[in-house]
Amino acid sequence: MLKPGQKNAAISRAAAGGKNLGLLKIFRMRAWFSHFMYKNFKVHEAFGKKLLYCRESWGGTEMKDQDFLSIREFSKLTGVKQSTLRHYDEIKLFRPVRRGENGYRYYSASQTIMVNCLNVLKSLRIPVKKVFEFRDERTPEQILEFLKEQEMELNQELFRLQQAYALIHTYTRMIQEGLLADENEIKVQKMTETPIELGSVNDFSSGFFYESFFKFIKKISVRKIDSAYPIGGYYDAVDDFYGAPGQPTRFFSLVPTGHDSKKAGDYLVGYSRGYYGEIGDLPERMQEYAKKNKLTLRGPVYEIYLHDEISHSDPDKYLIQISIPVVK
Repeated sequence: MLKPGQKNAAISRAAAGGKNLGLLKIFRMRAWFSHFMYKNFKVHEAFGKKLLYCRESWGGTEMKDQDFLSIREFSKLTGVKQSTLRHYDEIKLFRPVRRGENGYRYYSASQTIMVNCLNVLKSLRIPVKKVFEFRDERTPEQILEFLKEQEMELNQELFRLQQAYALIHTYTRMIQEGLLADENEIKVQKMTETPIELGSVNDFSSGFFYESFFKFIKKISVRKIDSAYPIGGYYDAVDDFYGAPGQPTRFFSLVPTGHDSKKAGDYLVGYSRGYYGEIGDLPERMQEYAKKNKLTLRGPVYEIYLHDEISHSDPDKYLIQISIPVVK
């Protein structure tokens, strides 16, 4: 390493050799700053960490409060809110280098290094207790291990957020579709392919609707499928729907990652309002419409509640959509 005299000589030689003037200024500024830091700052052990603060004299004059950064100035310099700095001081996490006679907090410019470290640890969502530990002593190995742990937690949280986003998107689409629907109209319309997760065949022999429903909920939970997604009814054949409306052959979930799908194509679509399993005279009206318009229908038949307990507190207002594939 060059001594101060050698650095000055190198700087002079660089200038004499026609080096860039801007580079010369940078060399001189770095040399001056290193000398200034050595002459005017020293290490101070305080509050469980090392801090640099100005020496008591600057050119023979004792340093005053105005020679430090006020909390407002330090906040502006670092981007850390004054309230946060006060909180750090109160919990003894990061304290000002000194307090003035007026009780005001004052910081040194070099403390920006420590506050930046705290900001990074905070951004990594490290618990306060752990921040205290890392503030006083840390090694690359410790930080690396903790970063790996944080990455695993964030991956899990990211998955949960993606699930929540998909759930929001699903309900938004269904509610909007229900609001735009003409409840009294039966018509043929094109429908896009929709992923679903089909359950096993239902058994309504006990006469208890919810027995089959709860079995379906249990099975999709075993498959790690969120039961919060809307659940619909699936009839294997049109006659099954006409003969026993409200008792689907299977249940299905509208989970976006479903292994089955409702195929794209032309469907005869109708609507009705009522509680689960209460479809009213919709099957008869759809059958009459198909006969009148000479439509050939085939299974499966899909029963979806566009509006359910999520969007209505009154079960009688639930909006049911029935869609049956039309054979061209």
